[in-house]
Amino acid sequence: MEKIYGQFDTKDRRRVILRAPMMSDLDDFLEFINSLVDEGAEIPVEARRTREAEADWLGKLLADVEKGFAICVVGEIDGKLVANSEVRIGTGIRRHVGGLAIALKDGYRDVGIGTEMIGVLIEESRKVGLKLLCLGVYESNLRARHVYEKVGFREVGRMPKAIRKGDQYLDEVVMALEL
Repeated sequence: MEKIYGQFDTKDRRRVILRAPMMSDLDDFLEFINSLVDEGAEIPVEARRTREAEADWLGKLLADVEKGFAICVVGEIDGKLVANSEVRIGTGIRRHVGGLAIALKDGYRDVGIGTEMIGVLIEESRKVGLKLLCLGVYESNLRARHVYEKVGFREVGRMPKAIRKGDQYLDEVVMALEL
C-alpha cells in the first residue's frame, strides 16, 4: 500500500506527491540517479548505476525503512520520480541522531520541492523521537545550503578537503538542526 505524506503545487504550478518509495519505482530510481551522475550533480555517486545495482540498493533501502532504520520520502510529478530524500537513523548512543540526504532532478529545483520534502522529514523524524538532524553538503552547493538554512539548519563545522571533484578538493560543510 502506498504511503502518501502530502501533496502540493510548486511555484510553477506542477502538482507534487510526497510519498514513501516502492519497489515498483526501480526504473524511475535508476533513471533519476543516472541523470544526476550525467549532470555532474554534487552527490557522492560518481558512476552510472546498473539496474541490478540499483535494485540491490532499493531493496536494502526499503528493508531499512521497514525496520525503522531510515525514513524515505520521494517526490513524484505526473507519475515520475523527480526527487529523493532520506534520514538515516543512528544506532546505540546515536539513536537520537538522523543523517539527512536529499537530491532533486535537474528541472525540478528552486520551485519548493526540496523545502517541502525536508519539512516532511523533520516532522517524521520528530515522530520517531529523533532530537538532532545532521547533513553534509559541498561548500560550493550554495542553493542547497540556502534551503537548509531556510528550514533551520545551521553550519556547525567543516571537514576540509573531504570531497574530491575531479582534480579539485572541496570542504564538506556540516550542518545540524536540533528538533
